[in-house]
Amino acid sequence: MGQKVNPHGMRVGVIKDWDSRWFTSKQAFGDTLVEDHKIRKTLKKQLYAAGVPKIEIERTVDSQTGAPRVKVNVFCAKPGIVIGKGGAEIEKLQAQVSKMIGKPVALSIVEVRTPDTNAQLVAENIASQLERRIGFRRAMKNSIGRAMRMGAKGIKVMCGGRLGGAEIARSEC
Repeated sequence: MGQKVNPHGMRVGVIKDWDSRWFTSKQAFGDTLVEDHKIRKTLKKQLYAAGVPKIEIERTVDSQTGAPRVKVNVFCAKPGIVIGKGGAEIEKLQAQVSKMIGKPVALSIVEVRTPDTNAQLVAENIASQLERRIGFRRAMKNSIGRAMRMGAKGIKVMCGGRLGGAEIARSEC
């Protein structure tokens, strides 16, 4: 298998910003990275229905008390699902994450204005349609049409696996 590099890594610092913004010592780096991964994994799993393409984590130290502060920005297509009635759901999530990592967490929700032009949300939408037994060609064509109508300059979609229940796996573009 060839050595493939994730294109996100090439774009960070040029046209994309970091998903985690913090600095720490060599000894604490691994633990902090694992904490970030746990936060992302649990939030993504719980808020799958809200359409979460990206979670940004910012860590700072309070200048007066010296206590660590963690700020989590959750980008989502349906913020109403995350916030809940009167902000009840967001309070629960905040308490759960702060209990999980043992530090105070400030959770903020950012709405994704055009979910049909976000690659992650388009891919998750096609995957959920395939899970609901909708034809793969129809799912791909509908997503392409919606993205182009919303102002995308271009879109490329590829589905792979045992498409249409076939015995041999293949990929369709």
